[in-house]
Amino acid sequence: MKFFKHLALSSLLMVGLSLSTSLPAKSVETAIFAGGCFWCVEKDFDSVEGVLGTISGFTGGNKDNPSYKDVTSGGTGHYEAVKIDYDPSIVSYQQLVDLFWRSIDPTDDGGQFCDRGHSYRTAVFALDEEQEKIALASRAEAQEALGMEIVTQILEAGEFFPAGDYHQGYYKSKDRIVTRFGVLTKAQAYKRYRKGCGRDARVKELWGDAAVFAK
Repeated sequence: MKFFKHLALSSLLMVGLSLSTSLPAKSVETAIFAGGCFWCVEKDFDSVEGVLGTISGFTGGNKDNPSYKDVTSGGTGHYEAVKIDYDPSIVSYQQLVDLFWRSIDPTDDGGQFCDRGHSYRTAVFALDEEQEKIALASRAEAQEALGMEIVTQILEAGEFFPAGDYHQGYYKSKDRIVTRFGVLTKAQAYKRYRKGCGRDARVKELWGDAAVFAK
């Protein structure tokens, strides 16, 4: 009797396992944006419903596995960028690109806000022809809405190199670091940096109420 009970239970467990493994996996797609400081882009897009995760890193250049120092020192051709994984059943690539324009100063081709130089320039890195098509149409719409020329480029995506652990989730990290203001958490230092750099003030100046990430 015990044997048959055990067999029945095993059968039910196997059925449950079969059903669970036959369920479709969550669909995941990827966008890559360069919007100046990657800590800020990561912070903004982590707040979007449907975004599953973000990774700060580098792309668009000619050096494999560059360090943060390599990129910010110049000569690698890389941009600071963020790889955004998202669920397309919740948020579309179109919506993400539309938000991207309104999270940056797309009229500035020399960097972003207080961060100057090639590595801080803005770009959309399209992973396929469909993303390129959507990004081009979105840029045209955003330029008309802004009433100013958008200089942000739409480029073909190449290899993406994640930045070191130090930079991942910087805006929310409780790790303590030494700054010119004394010992602060990374999250505290980030808030001071973002305000001091004038990011939100400039984005609100450009986009007004459409600057959804600007505080």
